[in-house]
Amino acid sequence: MYRRLFLTLTFTALVGFLFVQCTQRTTETKIKWMDFESAVAASEKNPKKLFIDVYTHWCGWCKKMDASTFMNDTVAAYINANFYPVKFNAESHDTIMFKGTRFVFVPEYKSHELAISLLNRQMGYPSYVFLDEKFNMLKVVPGYMTPETFMPIAKFFADEKYKTESFDELLKKLGEKD
Repeated sequence: MYRRLFLTLTFTALVGFLFVQCTQRTTETKIKWMDFESAVAASEKNPKKLFIDVYTHWCGWCKKMDASTFMNDTVAAYINANFYPVKFNAESHDTIMFKGTRFVFVPEYKSHELAISLLNRQMGYPSYVFLDEKFNMLKVVPGYMTPETFMPIAKFFADEKYKTESFDELLKKLGEKD
C-alpha cells in the first residue's frame, strides 16, 4: 500500500515538474531589449536608430513574435547591431520623459500616452516603430511577421532605403516573393 502511494506521489510530482518546465515561457531573449529612456540616452551618446516593439501582456501575436521571430538568430543579431531595440508595453503605468514632454498612462484609453503618440492613435498590437537617430518617425509597421518578412523591413530602415524607395515598393517586392 505504501509502495503504491509512494509511486503515485512520485509519478504525480514528476508529471507536475515536467508540465511546469514545458509550459514556462522562456525568459532568455536574444535581442538586447532596452527601456525607452535608456535607448534614447544611448542614441544621444552614440547615434543609432530605434526599433520599438509596442506590445501588451495579453496580445497573443506579440507573444508569438517574441517566441519565434525575435528568437531567430539572424533577426536578433541584425536588430542588436543596427538599432537600439526597445520593448514598450502600451499599457505601462510608468512616467516617461521624452523631448521635454511627460508621457503617462491614460486610464480612459487604457494606454500609455507614448504608445498613443508613437502609433498615431492606431492602437493595434503588435506594432513596430522605427525612429531615426534624431527620433523622427520613419514608420509604424503593424502585425505579426515571420523572420523572412521582418528582415527586409528591418534592412529597409537600417540601410536607409526609405530615402530612395517607398515603403509601398518594398511591400510590393515582398508580395512578389510569395
